[in-house]
Amino acid sequence: MAIFQAGGKCASMSCPAAYGTAVTRCLRHARHYIASLLLLWGFSMPAAATLFRIGLITPPGHQWTDAADAFASAVATQYGGEHEVIVYPSRQLGTEAQMLQLLQTGALDFAILTVSELSNRLPRFNALYAPYRVGSAQQAAELLGSAAARELLAGLPDELGVIGTGYTMAGMRHILSRKPLAQVQDLQGIKVRITPLAPVRDFYRLLGAAPTPMPLSSVFDALANGQIDAIDMDLESIWTLRYYEYADTLLLSGHMMFPAVGLMSARGSLRLPAHLRQALAALLQQQLEAVLNRYPALEAQWLNQLQATGITITAVDAAWFGEAPVQWQQHTLPP
Repeated sequence: MAIFQAGGKCASMSCPAAYGTAVTRCLRHARHYIASLLLLWGFSMPAAATLFRIGLITPPGHQWTDAADAFASAVATQYGGEHEVIVYPSRQLGTEAQMLQLLQTGALDFAILTVSELSNRLPRFNALYAPYRVGSAQQAAELLGSAAARELLAGLPDELGVIGTGYTMAGMRHILSRKPLAQVQDLQGIKVRITPLAPVRDFYRLLGAAPTPMPLSSVFDALANGQIDAIDMDLESIWTLRYYEYADTLLLSGHMMFPAVGLMSARGSLRLPAHLRQALAALLQQQLEAVLNRYPALEAQWLNQLQATGITITAVDAAWFGEAPVQWQQHTLPP
């Protein structure tokens, strides 16, 4: 038996956690839909909870989506049903660019977006993608939790019409390939799926590869049918989305961290009392920080699971990439 989640996705009863979450979302949507119809027909209902929406691109089960679900639960617990949050994962509200536009107009209340959506508009965020700026997920978590990183968010309300609550991440980036990668020259000419982000694109161009922007939802099929040769990806997605089934060479490079940011609509927040605005932002950031802090241990767990599959795993450092990391900094970052 299956029921529908927000946006028409369904969850099977074979997964109790997914089923329970889907039931809650389904009931919330049904209640607000019925309320809208009654108001249209001229009937009134008792005052309903204030409804907030949060959107993101990751599927259910991903750490970011778990953080959004935990945020919704925390709001429900703290306010006893007075305020509610509905989570829209898997690009149900559109691409990240579209969700950013919704935030700017106040049509969307919250989002968890990759920092790439900011860096595509504000070059100062490119610094967070510098190759080998950090050497591990633990160092990435420390950097993203620093005052220097938070300083980058300060101008967002005026620049983009959003409020940055803080960061989380998807750990470090690695290369999973259908082809052997014994030396950096083996990257020459191969199609590498990347996040649509100029700093990542430029890094692979410096390596002589053919960076291929592609949304996460298209990666599995593209890898399976040979449309792409390799992917720039985090260990969580490589393991949980089973990309290793179609690419058996993992270059454990950790060449970049992959940060995300919690955003709140500046326009939408103006409709809220200051104390509620601050409390909601704090609750969201608590969940994002929880992901940030547990990611180093999770990366080690996913690596152990991938090692058990028997795929070829080779650890490399910055030297393996030759001059590309230095060239990237000279090309991308301001002097």
